[in-house]
Formats: sequence, structure tokens, C-alpha cells
Amino acid sequence: MVVDAFSQDQKKDTLQLSKDSIVYKSPYGIRLGIDISKPILASGNDSYSGFEIVGDYRVSDKFYIAGEFGYEEKTSVEDYTNSTAKGNYIRLGFNYNAYENWLDMNNEIFTGYRYGFSLFDQTLNNYTPNVNTSYFPATAITTPTTANLNAHWSEFMVGLKVETLNNLFVSFSVSYKILMSAKEPEDFKTLYSPGFNRIFESGTGFGFNYTISYLIPFTKK
Repeated sequence: MVVDAFSQDQKKDTLQLSKDSIVYKSPYGIRLGIDISKPILASGNDSYSGFEIVGDYRVSDKFYIAGEFGYEEKTSVEDYTNSTAKGNYIRLGFNYNAYENWLDMNNEIFTGYRYGFSLFDQTLNNYTPNVNTSYFPATAITTPTTANLNAHWSEFMVGLKVETLNNLFVSFSVSYKILMSAKEPEDFKTLYSPGFNRIFESGTGFGFNYTISYLIPFTKK
């Protein structure tokens, strides 16, 4: 009777040990997608058009190398000027996932940093001299002037990424941008930089994106 009781206890311990040793592995690979907020914005705004490709690569449990590449064209209407900026941009940096997933979940609440760089043209479509119209005619001058420009900036972001279907992710993020430098055209000012958005006197700005992306897994760790 004593031997049988010992045998039953040993089986229970073995079963419990096997259950606790189960390890869930997370997929590692390249995730590619698009920012769908830009075509949505363009559909209701004739002065804007743009697209953006997003991607990241998981290098460890919490860190991802991330970046975006895109094109934007924006017409800015001010009190005395009408100008259009258009060109390409790239943002490169990383994301850190602060979210602790359960079991085989693969969601993110992340913070990140980007270095941004854009190459673009700004065309002064027309401008009206700021003069006293009682004495001088305020005639709009429509000869466009285009300059090859560039801008550099730093970008800090926070966001949420959720796996809605297997390897398919929906993400939303907001960013705070700090302009590092911007090339100015002669006798005018750079008003808009693709990738940075409107350039204010403070040299700061905000942005957001809403993306859909797909993970191409290479391995699991």
C-alpha cells in the first residue's frame, strides 16, 4: 500500500513539471505596410497628396529598427502668398515595446525616435505685395519661383500596434518633431517640408499616422 501511494505522487509531479515547461516563441522578421491616413486626408483636401511606406525589423524582445519613406505635395495659402512644396522624405530610428504580452500575443505599446530628412521643391505660385492699397496697387505677381531645398529634424513618438489577424497589424501613433535645420530659398521662407509638415517659427511640429502592415516572419525566438 505504501509503494502504490508513492507511485501516484511521482506521476503527478512529472505531469506538473511538463505543463510548466511550455515556452511560447514570438515571430521575428520584417514588417511592411502603408500609412492609410494620407490617402484619406488627400481624398477630402485638393491642396494635399501623399503616400508613405512603413517598415520595421525586430532585433530583440523589446527593440525594433524602424523607418518610413514617403512623398508629399502640399499647397499652403497665406495672407499674401500661395506656395506649393513637394518632394520625398525618409525617417529612420527605432521603437521600444513597453507592453508585456500574454502567451502568444504580439501587440505593442511603444515609444520611438526618428531622424528625418527630406529633399523637396517649393514653388511660389503667386504673391501679393504687402503695401497700402490706397496709394499703391496690390497686384498679384504670378511668376513662380522654385528652389531645391532640404530639411533635417528629430522626432519622438508614442503609439499602439495591435495584431488583428495572424501577422496583420493595425497601428496608430503620434509624434513630436523638432527641426534641426532647413534650407531657405532666396527672398522667401520655407513654409512646409514633406515628412515634417508645417514649419512654424518655433521650429517644432506634430504628426500622426494610422498604418496597416504585414509581418513576414523569418524565425521564432
